[in-house]
Amino acid sequence: MRRERDFQSSALQAGKVTAIPAPSQAAGLKENALDPQFLHNLALGFGIAFQWWNLFYCLIGVLLGTLIGVLPGIGSVAAIAMLLPVTFGLSPITAMIMLAGIYYGAQYGGSTTSILVNIPGEATSVATCLDGYQMARQGRAGPALAAAAIGSFFAGCVATVAVAMFAPPLAEVALKFGPSEYFSLMVFGLAGATVLAHGSLLKAIAMVLLGLLLGTIGTDANSGVQRFSYGIMELADGIGFIGLAMGLFGIAEIVSSLELKGSREVFTSKIGRLMPSREDFLRMWKPILRGTAFGTGLGILPGGGAMLASFGAYALEKKVSRYGHEFGKGAIEGVAAPESANNAAAQASFIPMLTLGIPSNVVMALMIGALMIQGIAPGPQVMNEMPNLFWGLIASMWIGNLMLIVLNLPMIGMWIKLLTVPYRFLYPSILVFMAIGIYSMSNSPFDVLIMAIFGIIGVIFVKLECEPAPLILGLVLGPMMEENLRRALMISQGDPTVLFTKPISAAFLIAALILLGIVLAPAIRRKREEVFVED
Repeated sequence: MRRERDFQSSALQAGKVTAIPAPSQAAGLKENALDPQFLHNLALGFGIAFQWWNLFYCLIGVLLGTLIGVLPGIGSVAAIAMLLPVTFGLSPITAMIMLAGIYYGAQYGGSTTSILVNIPGEATSVATCLDGYQMARQGRAGPALAAAAIGSFFAGCVATVAVAMFAPPLAEVALKFGPSEYFSLMVFGLAGATVLAHGSLLKAIAMVLLGLLLGTIGTDANSGVQRFSYGIMELADGIGFIGLAMGLFGIAEIVSSLELKGSREVFTSKIGRLMPSREDFLRMWKPILRGTAFGTGLGILPGGGAMLASFGAYALEKKVSRYGHEFGKGAIEGVAAPESANNAAAQASFIPMLTLGIPSNVVMALMIGALMIQGIAPGPQVMNEMPNLFWGLIASMWIGNLMLIVLNLPMIGMWIKLLTVPYRFLYPSILVFMAIGIYSMSNSPFDVLIMAIFGIIGVIFVKLECEPAPLILGLVLGPMMEENLRRALMISQGDPTVLFTKPISAAFLIAALILLGIVLAPAIRRKREEVFVED
């Protein structure tokens, strides 16, 4: 995919959907849970989600997500990056439903390997290993798997309700934003992503800056002059986003996984009964509620996401639970809380992406890339111009969560058998699939070369312990930041103080500076590094 610089083509996509009947555009945003308009929107969404092709791709998405979560070493980020070329031939609604299913489906599947093999299929499932694997060793793998599935289902449903209720008011506020407010909001988003990135703060800042620099490559939208393309015509439209993402996450993940050696003990004969006992239910319902609330709140924040939510919920539960002394020894609370939190955070992260066009984590950045492939400008106007896309996606999340309960409990035997597949046979086929997918986008060998180059760079980043997620966020937000900054300066006739004289813009910039200032404090910086080392 080439980066789209003119987002006005989103209006052309309106022909693919029918506009929602509403008294006015402004009134349509003022809905709440008791408003008939809100119920009408939900009915519209379920009508879209229950179309057979959307149900089919929702099933494909959650099935692939579960598969990706079960197989360690791939991850939802790499999978979505690899499958972005597939979405080119789908409608925007269907593409988003499938990609969203992959994302929250991977959160479900990741718990299976964490519990049975002590290897997290997803980074968000690392906390689940601590008690889930110990439960499996004690012959209680069944209740652990059930606790993970029940907690994930409940949290996913609640977080979807939060998206449906909080996104419209937030979009109404976002419609009042001007160029300066959007620029400052993106600065704050990048600051949050930097602070919450895994590893060194200095390296995270460097990765953001590198992403912003890569975003400047291509043709300048105002002057039409090529920048930093060095005469290479294939770079006239910028670095292909899909090739870069597939290289940094796909190839780098595969190479890193191939370096891992050692035997794995899979508890296939000690699953036991899946249904938790009455005591298990009494012990896990409060952790599920707390994990859901914690994950939903954290998922909205820039740079937060599911991984931070799972670790935070585990730490919180360890402190407040009366069974805190059992954590790390097979406490069911240590499975229920992080699994609820990571699923709630995964689905709550759609709120800023759908309403503000701001990705709260790298997966949401890839989602924005999928919208750009379809020629859609992410932001608050999506709810007005393409209500079928917005409400259809929300409704599909409820359906997808229901599908995942069926996929993760009755079909647990099939997922266990997949754990025995030798990865030396699996990874070559994935690489071939990636090369075919990226070549099919534009029939250009240059895109395959870009993927390979960034694959090598991604492996170097892994060795240097530089997390690539801030780079992707910088690459996605960079062109939008530049565009909004230019517009703000044009409106103010070149006066840069416009960024500080408008209250909302100034608040975001001050918040970003305070956030970076706090984390740069020596005591807090050491504590942050200790937390990530423990993770």
